[in-house]
Amino acid sequence: QVHVVESGGGLAQAGGSLRLSCAASGTIFSINDWGWYRSAPGRERELVAQITKGGITDYADSVKGRFTISRDNAKNTVYLQMNSLKPEDTAVYYCDLGVVVRNGDQLHEFDAWGQGTQVTVSS
Repeated sequence: QVHVVESGGGLAQAGGSLRLSCAASGTIFSINDWGWYRSAPGRERELVAQITKGGITDYADSVKGRFTISRDNAKNTVYLQMNSLKPEDTAVYYCDLGVVVRNGDQLHEFDAWGQGTQVTVSS
């Protein structure tokens, strides 16, 4: 079983910063890609940033130059450093990872999601 927990959300003023963390635990063989998504009322869930196992990153245009995703493979943790925050960044942020588990002599990969953490940016 795999558990995914996000933390670091909260209230920030426009122009401020927050750092989100997402930690995975359990019987994990390996983790491939990580992704941060966000969801706000009236808006579709948006992929904010992603990072591959090899460290290649990609960002939504709306956060390029402001957000940075990074990972610590030894800790099964991914981070999202959010700078120059804007009110439109207000959303629930979710962590998603492609996790590989061993079942006997077979490996299985599936998507695991966290419960989300609220980020609110005031103007």
